[in-house]
Amino acid sequence: MADTFNYRIDHHGSLVRPAELLAARAQGDPEALHTAETEAVKEVVTFQRKLRSTVVTDGDFLREDFRSAVFDAVSGFRRTGEETADGLSRWVAEALPKANHPLAADSASKLADLTWIAPKVSLPSPAYLAATTFAPELAASGGPSSARELGEALAEIINAEIELLVSRGVRLIQLNNPLLLAHTATEPAAVGALSFEDALAVEALAVRLDARPEGVRVGLCPGWDAPAAVDRAKAERLYGEIPADRWILPYDKGTAAEVDLLKAMPEDRDVCLGVVDATVPELEGIDEVMARIDAAAEVKDLEDMAISPSRGFADLAVRPLLSTEEQRLKLVLVETLARYCWGNEF
Repeated sequence: MADTFNYRIDHHGSLVRPAELLAARAQGDPEALHTAETEAVKEVVTFQRKLRSTVVTDGDFLREDFRSAVFDAVSGFRRTGEETADGLSRWVAEALPKANHPLAADSASKLADLTWIAPKVSLPSPAYLAATTFAPELAASGGPSSARELGEALAEIINAEIELLVSRGVRLIQLNNPLLLAHTATEPAAVGALSFEDALAVEALAVRLDARPEGVRVGLCPGWDAPAAVDRAKAERLYGEIPADRWILPYDKGTAAEVDLLKAMPEDRDVCLGVVDATVPELEGIDEVMARIDAAAEVKDLEDMAISPSRGFADLAVRPLLSTEEQRLKLVLVETLARYCWGNEF
């Protein structure tokens, strides 16, 4: 893709929340929270600009976790009070979802007013939400009749939001589905209520666009970690049946499976490689990471690549993976690596 360089230094969008913001949210005063959010977003935009990132996000500072853009704006879901295995609050679908207002377009418009850098928006994918919120026991009382039905309804909502975001000038949109790569394993693990076939169909509905303005990329992150071993045919189906422009892949462990996922990628798709581990504070050596990137360049044209951390730094606002300073150093490393790869073209 000719304009990949516009988004060469990327990140997943979820950043460590400042202590002042968390305190304001805990106090429960809406006016104080709004003020804290406004100031925090301004500061994180400046932070990203100083890092010379080629995309800028609001850090998910307005949201409880990476799914909240949907749960905050869409009716039909109920929080159960339980936690999932990965520590997130569990939600179930009691009815087919209905969007009550834009998911992220309003906040993205405000973000665009703060900087000339391309605004990026990350959203949970419909297949991920369907796989994790479908509750078959609720079907008899008005809930969705199947995970596929729920996923298709969510896909229409996400697709409409993507269209709205593009109309407001957002050029990079990322959908996150931490479960998809598990489907490509030679020995698949538990992947929620949605089958691989249904997940592919649902995600394809969400990312379709009749027309893509110049520079627009709709990306999909199919998981934070590669499986132990990849079924090449399943990986090819993943890329072939979901018409995403960019795939955001884990590439921080140096495993054969990470390379296999890259080998299955069609030539006409961009890829963003998560080359530094966002879960550990230790910084990777530049030579070590560059060796992995050089290996990737033997498989995929370097001009169709970007790099990022392996995942978001705080998928749950109150449970960051690293400290603010550790996050900064990881992002500085990504920027440094990008200049090793592509010079100063961005």
